[in-house]
Order: sequence, then structure tokens, then C-alpha cells
Amino acid sequence: MPRYSYERLSAQDASFLAAETPTVHMHITGAQIFDAGPLTTADGGIDFPAIKRSVESVLHLIPRYRQRLKWIPLENHPVWVDDHHFHLDYHIRHTALPRPGNDEQLKRFCSRVMAQPLDRRRPLWEFWVAEGLAGNRFAIISKMHHCMLDGQAGADLAHILLSPSPQSEANDPVAYIPRPSPTGMELFRDSLSQRLTMPLRAIAGLREVTRLTAEAREEFWIRTKALADLLGWAVQPASDTPLNGRIGPHRRFDYLVMQLADVKRVAKKLEASVNDVVLSVVTGAVREFLARRRVRPEKIDFRVSAPVSVRRSEQRGDMGNHVSAWIVRLPIDEMDPLAQLARLRSITDELKRSRQALGVETMMAVAEWTPSVLLSLGARAASGPINMIVTNVPGPQLPLYLLGCRLLEVFPQVPLLQSTGVGVALFSYDGRLCWGFNGDYELVPDLRHFVRAIEAAFGRLAAAAGVPLGERPAHVIELRAQPPTV
Repeated sequence: MPRYSYERLSAQDASFLAAETPTVHMHITGAQIFDAGPLTTADGGIDFPAIKRSVESVLHLIPRYRQRLKWIPLENHPVWVDDHHFHLDYHIRHTALPRPGNDEQLKRFCSRVMAQPLDRRRPLWEFWVAEGLAGNRFAIISKMHHCMLDGQAGADLAHILLSPSPQSEANDPVAYIPRPSPTGMELFRDSLSQRLTMPLRAIAGLREVTRLTAEAREEFWIRTKALADLLGWAVQPASDTPLNGRIGPHRRFDYLVMQLADVKRVAKKLEASVNDVVLSVVTGAVREFLARRRVRPEKIDFRVSAPVSVRRSEQRGDMGNHVSAWIVRLPIDEMDPLAQLARLRSITDELKRSRQALGVETMMAVAEWTPSVLLSLGARAASGPINMIVTNVPGPQLPLYLLGCRLLEVFPQVPLLQSTGVGVALFSYDGRLCWGFNGDYELVPDLRHFVRAIEAAFGRLAAAAGVPLGERPAHVIELRAQPPTV
């Protein structure tokens, strides 16, 4: 038995590292807003040491939080090893907004946090605790590299870091004893041994294909067709639009909240899914935004990547990525919101029937056999077929608490790819649908107008469906009285 311990990253996990450039940072960020409640100190601040102790008490349940990257020599493929110099002070940081801090100031702070890359010499995560929000609130900006987890894993992680009970307390931390790490020579030797056995495993795999049952053969050809369809998209670049181009190092962040019940009522009335409604709203917003930029929507082939979880039930709670994607052509040439939704329903129904999501999953399985340099080239070419990412992660529909402080809202952020100027991420939580918008600072200086177009598009769809909308969440109404920043 080897005296050392490590875990090789999957091809999909490693692809998020390969996709990074000096201006493209592949971390997932979220702004969690809490009611300060019992953590309020006598001077009006936040009990930061208590938050730090709370996170420390559950670190043994999240081993990845105390692991760093190490690279296999020559192959240049990453592995996880225990960090022998782990220090919590580096990962949990304390800051404050000028009191009384408003949401605009929080958005600007989030933008700065998002624009900074994570240090690959350390475990790839940070928490920023920001106090000073008006209304006796504080925020935690979480930042984790995409190679560690996908959106669903992040939602599962919330159940470890937070509690469904307002009476929760932090337990004593479990002692951390890092396991020995392999040397570079040991990693290379293990990798070489694995590579040498690949031809034998490939031959065995081909023999298995010849023995497949009719049902299994059908699955094989479905996956082959899904992969071919995906490669077909890759050789057809998406249209150039004002939302696409060379992105820089700086970001803008914005958010809004909808009542999840309103979205579900519209979906039910129109016999559609919540995801169909979300894509329809984005369609209307993109059409309005492009028209505002003097672009004719009917001339644009606008495509979005819609991530689809392929995480099996036995993989719930696991770190890492188990995600595929649909490529959806948005009907921005259509003006009528009901017609937009009808076309999107037809598209998503066909995607489900053809199981297009298997394309990315199959490609990543093939990538396990390819050199890292090819994985890097593929990762950086992935943004070519699309104009935007739109991801929707279902979260818990009950309140969660941090040491008695109620979590009010969670605004997610999806990283930008090489030429995508805006990314849209949604997270449903406790009866609310929280939208987070990540934009390139120079390419989309009018991100606020896109956010307003999202609100307007949903209003038009609900009105066309004859569904009255409920009241907006309280602090969103307050934001309308604040001067917008561009």
C-alpha cells in the first residue's frame, strides 16, 4: 500500500482549471444576505469570531476545504492533496461597508471580490464576511473554484454550513491531521502505470460493446449522436453581439428577486416548466437589450448554454462536477412573449427527447483518455458556440440559519467564459427566485439595463398569461428608490 494519499481530478473538474486565463477566472461566487439577529455586537458590528468558529467546526465534513492542488510532472494533470500549511485566517476574511451600507455598495464589493483570482497554492475557496448593511443585515460572499464543485454540490454544501434550526450552535472543531502527500516522482510513476494499461482497458471496452444488449446498444448510439450534435454546435460560431467580445479582468455584479410562487403560477398557467419560463424571460430581456443597443434581434443567432445536472442520487453530497449542458437557440426574433415560450417549450422538449445533455457527459468521459494539453485547448474553445450561460439551481424551500441568523437571500454568480460578457445564474430559496448577473466591466457598462429588462420581460409574460403578480420582496422595493449606478 502507498504511504501517501491523493485524489486525481476528473477531466471535467480539470477543464475548469484549463479554461482560466489572466482575465477569465473560473470560480463560483455567491452573495448570501443574513439578518444579523443574535450575532449583533454591542457596537453594532458582527461577531466575526463566532462565524469563524462555526465554519471551523464543520471543516472535517468538507475535506476539500483543506486540500490544495498538486500537478503530475510532464502530464501536467492536477490532483488534490492535503494542505500541510492550512490556515483558516487566510480563507475567512472580515470587512465592512460604510454604514449604513446599501445593496449598491454590496454589489460593488462583490464585483471586486469576483474579479480577483484564487491562489492556486492554497485550498481554492474564500469567505468574505461583510458587516454594515442597512436593516441590521450582513453578507457572506462565498467564493469557490468551479473545479471543486458544481451548482448542485454548492446547494448541498449549504446544509453543512447552515442549519434549518435557529437554535443551532457551533460544535468543537475536530483535530486536523493532514495525510502524507506524494512526491512528484511518485505521481509520475502512478500516472505512467495508469497510461500503460489504457490500451488494454480500451480493448476490453470494445469487446464489451460487442456484447451489449439491444437496450445498451441503443444507449451507446444515443450518446454517440449527442456527442456528434455537440461537436456540430462547436464548428458553428454563435453570432457576434454587443454582449460578446474580448473580456477584461474587471466585473460588474447585480441582482434581483422574484417570488417563486409567481414564476410557478405562470409556468402552470402556460403548461411549461420553471426553466422554460426562465429561458423565456431571458429571451425577452436579450431582445430588448439588443434593440436598445441598435441591433436587430431577428438577424442574430443567439445561443445560451443551460447547465443540466447529471448527478445521480448516490452522488448527492459529493464534491466535484456532475453536470452537462443544453445549447439552446433563443427565439429573440419573436416579439410575442407567449410565442417565445411556445417555441422554447418545443426546443426543450426535443432536447429532453434526444438527450442532448449526454453530449458533454460523453465528451468528458472521452477526455479522461486525452492529454491535458488537448483538454486545455478544448476548454478554451468551449465558449465559441454560445453567447451566454443561464444556469438555474434549485435550492431548499425552507429557511436556513447561521448561529440563529436567518439567511434572507442568496445571489449566485456564474463565471464568464472567453467571449461571454454576461452570465445569468438563478437560485431558488425559501419561496424566492434569486437572480445574479455577472458582467464584464467594460463590455457591458449598462448591466443595470439588462437587469431591468429581465423584470420587464417577466411582467410582460405574466400579463400575457393573465397571471397577477404578488408584491415584490421588501428590500427590492427599497432599492428602486436608490439612484442606479452604471
